[in-house]
Amino acid sequence: MNSPKKRENSDVRQGILDVGQRIMAAKGYSAVGLNEILAEAGVPKGSFYHYFGSKDAFGEAILESYFHDYLSELDQTLSQPGLDMGQRLLNYWRIWQDTQSFLDCQGKCLAVKLGVEVADLSEAMRAVLKRGTSGITSRLARAIEAGAAEGSLKINDDPDAIAQSLYQLWVGASVMVKISRSTEPFSTAMATTRQILRLP
Repeated sequence: MNSPKKRENSDVRQGILDVGQRIMAAKGYSAVGLNEILAEAGVPKGSFYHYFGSKDAFGEAILESYFHDYLSELDQTLSQPGLDMGQRLLNYWRIWQDTQSFLDCQGKCLAVKLGVEVADLSEAMRAVLKRGTSGITSRLARAIEAGAAEGSLKINDDPDAIAQSLYQLWVGASVMVKISRSTEPFSTAMATTRQILRLP
């Protein structure tokens, strides 16, 4: 059982991560200084370095935390009772539309926001991004495979290749949504997704 001190340490660390994730999702990685995060979190600088050795280590921890939560939510979406797999997959992309827009995404669009920026800055952060996105595409591939087996969708290609293509389609759409300040790229991505999976 965790002691109160361990719980308190865990809460402080998670609090710093939550604030950092929200601010960086809005402004990016390089544009955010530690002082801004610490002031928002109400934590002194000494405490930050107790939990994280550097800003890059902090960025790595933010991404780890983000993907842990993202994959848990994806698992819930893809196992929602009372729906076939085609419907669950459509729900996943509807949630994507709702949480990855150019409006305030409350930290939910972190992979899209930081992906290009930090992949060239830090090998450790790039590795976390690669592991996290691989976790997403492998889950999507298994769901696509299950949907084809049950007949709720139809495919003409390998489920892994389709999952990769669809994830890349939606990441690209998210970038275009931010550039155009319009959700039209999501509408196009959804239409293409339905076509690829032959969903109604």
